[in-house]
Amino acid sequence: MAQTTAGNPSIPDTASETAVASAPFTGRPRPRARGLAHGLVEDLGEKIRSQQLRPGDKLPTESAIMQSFGVSRTVVREALSKLQAAGLVETHHGVGTFVLQPRAAGMFRLDSADIATSVDVLAVLELRISLETESAGLAATRRTEEHLLAMRQALDDFERNVSAAGDTVAPDFRFHLQIAQATGNPYFADIMSHLGTTIIPRTRITAIRNYDRRGEYLSRVNREHEEIYAAIARRDPESARAAMRIHLTNSRERLRLAQEAAQKAAGPAPAPSA
Repeated sequence: MAQTTAGNPSIPDTASETAVASAPFTGRPRPRARGLAHGLVEDLGEKIRSQQLRPGDKLPTESAIMQSFGVSRTVVREALSKLQAAGLVETHHGVGTFVLQPRAAGMFRLDSADIATSVDVLAVLELRISLETESAGLAATRRTEEHLLAMRQALDDFERNVSAAGDTVAPDFRFHLQIAQATGNPYFADIMSHLGTTIIPRTRITAIRNYDRRGEYLSRVNREHEEIYAAIARRDPESARAAMRIHLTNSRERLRLAQEAAQKAAGPAPAPSA
């Protein structure tokens, strides 16, 4: 859990938080060509890297960021999910978003052999963001206690297997499939069943399976799953949609960043011979 400058994981130091909230957030003009969310990520990311925002600092509220940058809540949430995927911040439900200690290892790395596969996996993740975001919202409205129990069992199996270094793919897929089934619309479940476990990126990309033997990657996935489950359990469709979108956007962003790093390391493609 992220620590505040006072060392309290749940209640940030008031003076520190006030200082962060009042810090200037107008260093860059409003982003245009590359997207509002991308510009916001760059601005906040620069403040974190330059230590204007230090590890343990709590970011201003979504409303404060919206007002400072003149952007919508959707843009702010997308930007925060990208910062989470990059390992710069972490959000604790009901508490806030905190700056993380920089990690020496950064993120998982792709080998050149994984690049082609990652393009396909990114495409599938884009499909899943559209499909499963709405699926989560419908599930929150229509789920039964039996659906909720099946989701809980899948999450418990996932968490147990993370601790025991066992199979996490099957319970991961089961959790997402149970959400599709809880929509009451058979077509959601049919599409998920057709895609199968190949929708889970780590089944197809070796670098993800080899990344972070301590299980930090999977622990983060588990926390994101729990946020989705909690929203569905309390019948909150908007929060369920937001939690699912953040989960899948984080997966997409982690993979995209790794892909860009791998392509840069591989260098430019050789020019075709005459």
